[in-house]
Amino acid sequence: MASPFHYHRLPNQLEIIAESNPNAHSIAVGIFVSTGSRDEVMQINGVSHYLEHMMFKGSEKYTWEDVNRIFDELGARYNAFTTQEMTAYYANVLPEFTERTIEHLAHLLRPALRQGDFDTEKKVILEEIAMYLDDPIHRVYEKAMEEHFGTHPLGMSVLGSAQSVSDLTRDQMAEYFQRRYGPGNMVVAVSGRFEFDQIIDMVNRYCGSWPTVTAGRQQPQPQPTRHEKAVADPKLNRQYTMGLLPGPSAQDERRYAARVLSDVVGDSDGSRLYWALVDNALAEEADFGFYPHDNCGSFYFSLVNDPARTAQVMDIMRRELQKATDGLSEAEVVQARNKIASQLVLQSEVPLGRMRSMASQWIYNHLYRSLEEDTKALMAVTIDDLKGLARDFPLEPVTTVTLGPR
Repeated sequence: MASPFHYHRLPNQLEIIAESNPNAHSIAVGIFVSTGSRDEVMQINGVSHYLEHMMFKGSEKYTWEDVNRIFDELGARYNAFTTQEMTAYYANVLPEFTERTIEHLAHLLRPALRQGDFDTEKKVILEEIAMYLDDPIHRVYEKAMEEHFGTHPLGMSVLGSAQSVSDLTRDQMAEYFQRRYGPGNMVVAVSGRFEFDQIIDMVNRYCGSWPTVTAGRQQPQPQPTRHEKAVADPKLNRQYTMGLLPGPSAQDERRYAARVLSDVVGDSDGSRLYWALVDNALAEEADFGFYPHDNCGSFYFSLVNDPARTAQVMDIMRRELQKATDGLSEAEVVQARNKIASQLVLQSEVPLGRMRSMASQWIYNHLYRSLEEDTKALMAVTIDDLKGLARDFPLEPVTTVTLGPR
């Protein structure tokens, strides 16, 4: 059977990856850019996220009203997101609207960056930052990343600070855009029902004239150290805690074992932390998870509890981390593998979910892996793999940040 994966690179170095599914009834198209807050400097921190907003303000041809109207006319399910390491713009539509969708996404990625729109959207961004600062979980996450990664770019906020966004100019944004948002640093990803030759023609028609950029990411490895930070806010009545620990990167094959270990230790339902803390009513939330980054990674834990129980909850958390692989049972590992595999398959059954998964893999590894290959790698994880992971990443040093009334 012919491979459902297709690849083509235009003369301007714009890459197109696609996975065909003739049984699908829709098509998902996305443009993924290998840039995010990690690629900024402190003076323009938040510019990638700010640019995500500005893309929807229109191109030289379209206004912001046109952008939303056209997506609505197509019946599109569309959105965008910004992380530390990538930004993405995508739409899921019926196959008959494929060309109009590609054309519209192409206009989206060539924003006019009008000064008036820039000034208006700055107010929106500042309101968004203020809103997130009212969220204790977001505050403790941002502080934990800052403390854990220190001066490394991963420690910067995706949103930026009120100061950096207030000081940002339209010309600084335009310079950053010209340097990073072009072929050589982006990929067009497609999943669903389509003819690939037609996709190539459409992308070349609307994106083939874009200038190539050279925008790598050469950064040192972060050097986290063990330390704790306590932040008091007397307005709060719960204690919020987050800890970060070194883990495998997005390129490391041990990332599959890391996902399984995270599920065993701290999934929101049925994990060791759930039974030790949530089921015993010692904490309202107790999670342990895994962040794979570009050439580095992190495990994390997150707790929400009554401030009076913080010491007790933290002692139990530390004990659970210290014995993360002690007494592992085959049943625990099988349950975790099955749960993650089910999530992976269910997400990939729709073109939009499969497109996002495929594109993220490409951004980090420049590699295509089918759903079957990903599932096989996950289901092959053993107890010995988890023990080896714990030896390689002994869940320390730990950066711990607490936020609460005391």
